[in-house]
Amino acid sequence: MTASVAESLFWIVLVAVIAPIIAAAVPGRLVPEVVLLLTAGIVIGPNALDISQIGPEVDVLRELGLGMLFLLAGYELDPKELRGSGGRRALITWLICLGLAFAVLTGLGFVTTINAEIPVAIALTSTALGTLLPILKDRGLLDTPLGKTVLNHGAFGELGPVIAMALLLGARGAGASLVVLLLFAIAAVVVAMIPRRVLLREESRVLAIIRTGADTTSQTTVRLTMALLVGLIALAAAFDLDVILGAFAAGFILRRTVPAGNELLEAKLDGLAYGFLVPIFFVTSGMAIDVEEVASKPGILVAFFLLLVLVRGGTVFVSTRFERDAQGRQLFLPRERGQIALYATTGLPIIVAVTGVAVDAGEMTDANASILVTAGAVTVLLMPLSAMLLGRRAKPQPV
Repeated sequence: MTASVAESLFWIVLVAVIAPIIAAAVPGRLVPEVVLLLTAGIVIGPNALDISQIGPEVDVLRELGLGMLFLLAGYELDPKELRGSGGRRALITWLICLGLAFAVLTGLGFVTTINAEIPVAIALTSTALGTLLPILKDRGLLDTPLGKTVLNHGAFGELGPVIAMALLLGARGAGASLVVLLLFAIAAVVVAMIPRRVLLREESRVLAIIRTGADTTSQTTVRLTMALLVGLIALAAAFDLDVILGAFAAGFILRRTVPAGNELLEAKLDGLAYGFLVPIFFVTSGMAIDVEEVASKPGILVAFFLLLVLVRGGTVFVSTRFERDAQGRQLFLPRERGQIALYATTGLPIIVAVTGVAVDAGEMTDANASILVTAGAVTVLLMPLSAMLLGRRAKPQPV
């Protein structure tokens, strides 16, 4: 029996309400809410109880949830930090991860097992910054050196794979894809100039209307943010690029528009994103996992998980050894470097995106995509938890 749209959405929203309650009931909040949302999605999805399905209507909400996740991730990033030594080191680290991923996959012959070298290599370099963001917030790490380093690696661990997807998995070829990326970047810059020009003119009638309506039923700032998000997603789709790129660009533009931040707007966006849209994305991601296929190939699941730890976690662990403070001293202890590496190994939304593109391109089967997404879900369960346990003996110092 096929579930209706209303029934499907009811079960999705219901488990989204239950998940944080269960997460809070677990001593020490050891199980991230994201893991519970994914697990609930598996249970109610077509591969288990089959009481909820992803139709076109639910898929729209799912895409918006993914978009909000990456918009907020882009908004949290500090452009100055990314342009600094830490950002440059994170970029170099990601490039090394990509080269190492191809080398390891080729050397081990793992690609012959699933016949998808490029998408698997890209997935191995990912860091789920959007997933880590609420976890880092809850643990009070965002304004610490450790948290900022995780953000740097997370930024390139999301942006790098998205660009690699466009260049290496696109049907138009690497050269044409690069041209398309440059055109998209130019279009995004043009879009970014519009709000800045309005804000720089204090006498602007439009700016006065926006400020007046920000705290009324008009909610002008929220509507403008959603227009920015949907507009950049539509622009990315017009260039045949992944929606993640458009959402990430929207977050950068929003931060550029309000560089000092806006607590009221941030609270409203958090409520809209984490209160409704983002949980829908994670639940529906769980619904797409085929448990039987995963159980039938446990070796691939374990192998991919270990490769994530080796390629992404190991490289970041080595990279953080070269982080220095203002006096030139080593910034992180080995335990803190381990925490950063564990956080950086957490990957799910990018793995979902990469496998989705690979399946659509015919370079990966649905079964293998389910296995890789499950491995990403395992990292969400184990890596932040391991990082928290590893750091309990040392309180991070604020910047």
